[in-house]
Amino acid sequence: MHETGKLVNPAGRCLLLPAIALGLLGGCVGPAYVRPPVTTPQTFKESSAGAYRTAVAGTWRPALPRDTRLKGKWWEIFGDAELDALEEQLDINNQNIAQYFQNFMAARAQVHEARANYYPTLTAAPSYTRSHLPSTVAAGAYAGTTAGATGAGATGATGTGAAGLAGTSWEISLPFDVSWEPDLWGRIRNTVREYRAAAQVSAADLENERLTEQADLAEYYFELRGQDSLQDLYNRMIAAYRESLQLTQALHETGIDSDEDVAEAQVTLAGAEANAVGIATNRAIYEHAIAMLIGKPASSFSMPVKALSTSVPAIPVGVPSQLLERRPDVAAAERTMAEANALIGVETTAYFPTLDLTGSGGLESAVLSTLFTAPARFWTLGASASETLFDAGLRRATLEQYTAQYNADVAAYRQTVLTAFQQVEDYIATLRISSEQLIRQRSAVSAAQRYLNIARGRYETGLDPYLDVMTAENTLLGDEQTEVTLQVSELTAAVELIQALGGGWDASRISSSGG
Repeated sequence: MHETGKLVNPAGRCLLLPAIALGLLGGCVGPAYVRPPVTTPQTFKESSAGAYRTAVAGTWRPALPRDTRLKGKWWEIFGDAELDALEEQLDINNQNIAQYFQNFMAARAQVHEARANYYPTLTAAPSYTRSHLPSTVAAGAYAGTTAGATGAGATGATGTGAAGLAGTSWEISLPFDVSWEPDLWGRIRNTVREYRAAAQVSAADLENERLTEQADLAEYYFELRGQDSLQDLYNRMIAAYRESLQLTQALHETGIDSDEDVAEAQVTLAGAEANAVGIATNRAIYEHAIAMLIGKPASSFSMPVKALSTSVPAIPVGVPSQLLERRPDVAAAERTMAEANALIGVETTAYFPTLDLTGSGGLESAVLSTLFTAPARFWTLGASASETLFDAGLRRATLEQYTAQYNADVAAYRQTVLTAFQQVEDYIATLRISSEQLIRQRSAVSAAQRYLNIARGRYETGLDPYLDVMTAENTLLGDEQTEVTLQVSELTAAVELIQALGGGWDASRISSSGG
């Protein structure tokens, strides 16, 4: 009942079938669900050989063979034991993940609620009544029933009958009621399909949130270690600047250097010290963010200082067709379509009559000893049907609404797939270019270090002024800062690529998530 990914209104076709024939055929349960087709490229453009024609030796490339897959604990690909330990804590203690998990459990419970409608509902209402009738009331009641009687027989009956009515009586009742609505047209079946798809959407949302939190933690971890590397860099440069200042002051005392040279050395040292203080602020922010992700108060969490030493591994990219099964957000969008499709089936059944079967029965007696005997039994059976004869187009409008929602979900699904392809291409390119840029930047650092060594040697021999040394030191510091920044960018791009590929997840994991 689909045409080019869009749903055709099924109401007209169902209405053409007589109600009896529909019952014999098992009911018109709405449109069958078929996943709409999407355009899938053969390969990722940025991972093909042509993307590396200008790359320098050592530039990052995807892992081969191409059919290798990321594993569930994808962060282990970086080989960092500290990151591994943090990720394990996140999966247990992260409160956002806990919230999404409970949402998923609630969605599964709705599936069980819907399935309960397949079966009859049985209720019991046992009762026990004890009552006492005063003899004065009994005598009056009996006298009324014997009005018109004459003679000694009437008088004798009055005394005897009144005594019989007076006293305490019991009534014991054990009734049962049963009701059932047969699923003639598939309303319950489509409702179960709807809630099962919704539970699978919730399961995919949970995995998407888990992947997002894991990726954020990895990025914050690498950013923090990048700050530690910058701090180490500034500590080394500050020590070198102090030595330069001491040398400049000594040369000034001997009359070789001027006050200007001393002032320049002091300015350089003070600027580096000020920048080093700012690094501590950034590190603290990343540390607090990591504490929040792993479910710990920021006030009681700290991480030891350690310079960034992790390198980017080769990442198995795979082929684009796998992406549809590897990203939880794509799976959620696809299951949302299935949910909307089932909802159309639910609304389609509103065109047909409903049948209710009811029955009641039980035991009732004034004496416990006769409660379970045949004379104490009672029962009733009944059936009723209802059909809407006129609703001013309400059902048709509602069906059109759900059909339009399904078509909107189809568009959202295709847009999610397009976004997935875009993100993978973006991060492959970012990672490759960052890797190449880092290699070239390391060459620049080596050249800047050589420049500083030459400038410092010429200054110490009195050939050049201190200004040349200061310029070389600032050049080296800037190049080394850029190198650290590129290292962090390369690692975060690797994390983002893994996230865009879906981590180590697979859509088959939600096949049984509907409860």
